[in-house]
Amino acid sequence: MSELPSGTVELISRALEEDLGPGDVTAEATVPAGMMASARILLKQPGVVFGLDIVEEVFRQTGASGTDRIVAEGCWTETVPVDVALVHGPARAILAGERVALNFLGHLSGVSTLTSRFVSSVAGTGVRILDTRKTTPGMRLLEKEAVSRGGGFNHRIGLYDAVLIKENHIAVAGGISKAVEACRQARPGFMIEVEAETAGQVEEAIASGADRILLDNMTVEQMAAAVAARDKAGARPELEASGGIDLSNVRAAAGTGVDFISIGSLTHSAPVLDFSMLVEPA
Repeated sequence: MSELPSGTVELISRALEEDLGPGDVTAEATVPAGMMASARILLKQPGVVFGLDIVEEVFRQTGASGTDRIVAEGCWTETVPVDVALVHGPARAILAGERVALNFLGHLSGVSTLTSRFVSSVAGTGVRILDTRKTTPGMRLLEKEAVSRGGGFNHRIGLYDAVLIKENHIAVAGGISKAVEACRQARPGFMIEVEAETAGQVEEAIASGADRILLDNMTVEQMAAAVAARDKAGARPELEASGGIDLSNVRAAAGTGVDFISIGSLTHSAPVLDFSMLVEPA
């Protein structure tokens, strides 16, 4: 098992405590205390598997420490149902971890799978698919790793590792140029990104020397116009499209010439990938 992101062990512990409480009353009544068992975790729909490190840690914490992986993470699996992992140990320990393990695995694999669909949709355009900060509280690093395993790229991790000047910053600073200059002075060496909602703001952001411009909720036509304005100015800020983009229109957005497309739904609305677990006495 690779090293888990900071706080993940504690996150899993809280999830188990939430589910188990003082004990699994059904398993205690039906499963002999000393019974050993094995369990198959099955993927039931096509997609990208990610989260087996989490599964392993869940069962380690419940006392079923034997987990064998069958499939490679980060690869699209088309033929289903298929076993992705085997778990060995006390039957009660396996049952104690079942739902928590599948909750994590299904959610993270869902993020990877949705990301992979977006990446496939823009294949050949050179556009990179980015995530956002619209993540589940406490699970940001896991969800961003899931995006990476699906072929996407991480935007900033938080408010601390990159500058993104948004509408509220612009309003308080007194304009785009002033906001960019203030950030240049305060954080020299940081990439400066500016959010723009109109053609005028795009022009001001170009003139300010911003490194990247986020085209917020623009139509395909507005995106293309922003690309043309950037190219005409002879400047080379990167352009990132964001807002209102889904699988039905992401290819069109990519065709405008933008460099990046950021998708909040990768993490906040990814459908859970369907897994199940079958337990048998050893």
